[in-house]
Amino acid sequence: MKAIILAAGEGTRLKKYTKDLPKGMLYYNEKSLIEHQIDLLRSNGVDDIIVVRGFKEEKIDFEGITYFTNKIWNSTNMVESLMCAESVLNEDCIITYADIVYTDELLRSVLKSNNDFNIAIDVDWKNYWQIRYDKIDFDTESLKLDGDNNIISLGIADPPLEEIDGRYVGLMKFSHAGMEIIKDIYKEVKDKFWDVPWQQSQKPFRQAYMTDLIQELIDRKHIVSSVIVKGGWMEFDTNEDYEKQKDLTIV
Repeated sequence: MKAIILAAGEGTRLKKYTKDLPKGMLYYNEKSLIEHQIDLLRSNGVDDIIVVRGFKEEKIDFEGITYFTNKIWNSTNMVESLMCAESVLNEDCIITYADIVYTDELLRSVLKSNNDFNIAIDVDWKNYWQIRYDKIDFDTESLKLDGDNNIISLGIADPPLEEIDGRYVGLMKFSHAGMEIIKDIYKEVKDKFWDVPWQQSQKPFRQAYMTDLIQELIDRKHIVSSVIVKGGWMEFDTNEDYEKQKDLTIV
């Protein structure tokens, strides 16, 4: 089992705090966000940890970690950062965004999942959104589940609330076989869509979100399983997020 922390981005919406610091290095509860993740992963027996760096990469430096660099971090996004570590994507992988924190219980739920594509989904997201934004109809994206709690669509910004069965957390587990499928998709579509709108976000492939990649899996008839959680995580995406949540217990 490997874990890959995607930490290449600049965090432009956190500029008050991240002008010279990757947002994964923001402090929460006396440790950086990335350090929280490393400690939690290790306490659950995941010691093979990779961090994909980019913006201010020298500021991310922990012992016992394997590093890759997204050298074009300022013009790409999560999918490209993930594939910077392609050479070591050769077994089951936990993949996590660097700008989130989560509980041991939530991580254990993802670790225990045993399908090819397992995505943490918060079905109690409205409670968190109310705490975070004082409203629920803000900064949302679609996510629909079928009767077996498999994801059948996601990633459309600001949809009607009935199109949101849960909130994508930014924590997932892909099997070795699943990673091979993802690598094949990457090789197949990269050149064709590099600067062409692709998938739900309609961003060019180089700027593709992980949700775009997940939707591509769905469109190709792969089963994408949800790991249903109720809270247990927080995301730091804006200055206001950080100011409001940095002293909170994970909700």
